[in-house]
Amino acid sequence: MNLSKKIFLALGVGFLFGSLFNYLDLFQNKIFLDFIEVPGSIFISSLKMLIVPVVFFSIVSGVTGLSNVSTLGRIGTISVLLYLITTCIAITLALVFSNIIDPGIKKNIMEVETFIKQETPDLKNVIINIVPSNIFKAFSDANMLQVIFFAIIFGITLNLISKKNVKLKEAIFQFNDLFLKMIEVIMYIAPYGVFFLIFKTFLTQGFETIFELGEYFFTVLLVLIIHLFFTYGGLLLILGKINIFKFFSKMKNSMLFAFSTSSSAATIPINLKTVEESLGVKKSVASFTVPLGATINMDGTAIMQGVATVFLANTYGVDLSLADFMSVILVATLASIGTAGVPGVGLIMLTMVLNQVGLPAEGIALIIGIDRILDMTRTAVNVTGDATVSCVVAKIEKKLNLQKLNS
Repeated sequence: MNLSKKIFLALGVGFLFGSLFNYLDLFQNKIFLDFIEVPGSIFISSLKMLIVPVVFFSIVSGVTGLSNVSTLGRIGTISVLLYLITTCIAITLALVFSNIIDPGIKKNIMEVETFIKQETPDLKNVIINIVPSNIFKAFSDANMLQVIFFAIIFGITLNLISKKNVKLKEAIFQFNDLFLKMIEVIMYIAPYGVFFLIFKTFLTQGFETIFELGEYFFTVLLVLIIHLFFTYGGLLLILGKINIFKFFSKMKNSMLFAFSTSSSAATIPINLKTVEESLGVKKSVASFTVPLGATINMDGTAIMQGVATVFLANTYGVDLSLADFMSVILVATLASIGTAGVPGVGLIMLTMVLNQVGLPAEGIALIIGIDRILDMTRTAVNVTGDATVSCVVAKIEKKLNLQKLNS
């Protein structure tokens, strides 16, 4: 069996056994839960271990590979613009379909978990903090915006002195190859890591939680699927003239990893390798667009926010006006960049949106129980969005190897 089949099998078996054990109430004790948490946590840690070095060396080698530094500014502008547009479309789709389906709890409100409201980050400080005051702290904290900024400056400077110091430039390329090879090494344990992650999720959450909040769950899922195939597929067809069947076929590994880990950041090494080696995007584009997308592209989260806002408004009996819907679109789109790199970003962004339309943040407690399962799906959508924008930008910049993509 190839790797994709092994991962898919592990995912299916983990889901089956996790749901079955939850239904039969087997092994619901701390010792067993701690035991099955270890392999999955080790797998995620092994992926996170590579995030900073892979992103840093990939961006530096990508920037030094550009013949003209002004190309980087153009790539950055197009990428950010596309990420904002897709996020805006995502939240709009969520609001439209939520109003058609009209999800909401029409009975007594039962809190599933206690929700502790977190302080929303100041957009001004987020922008200021893009520039690291201590690069070693940025690396140790895995602050991706700061790492990306430093890597770009490092790459540009290396380009300026590369004629004097060819060995340093060659060393950067060799380190980049080394860490990409390490990804392949970690792939050997991937199916086992995926099994334990999915098994624990459904053992603790249970499949029945989906039915408890069925309208909300399936509305989010429906919009995620529509956005995945129609928005991203449309971008690939119209702007990229790219075969969408080939694209989605080659993205299955990255999507499965994103689904099982629920982390766009942890999937960066896998997605970067897929975008460069399978989709044919040149390193000078992929090394910038993929890490940037993992940091600021929150399409899946934006969809969750839109549906959750309508769901909670219906549950609390609050009528939202057209002005409220417009403010939700604006706040959710801007917050996708403003809250980049913040832990628990989805719920923090949702708090900001709910505050904007006067809904109680405590209502988030209603959807926390099912959020873990939806988080897996929306992370897969986010990662696919990163690859989509990478391919479109590469096509615009004539840095897409169509022969490799269509092979």
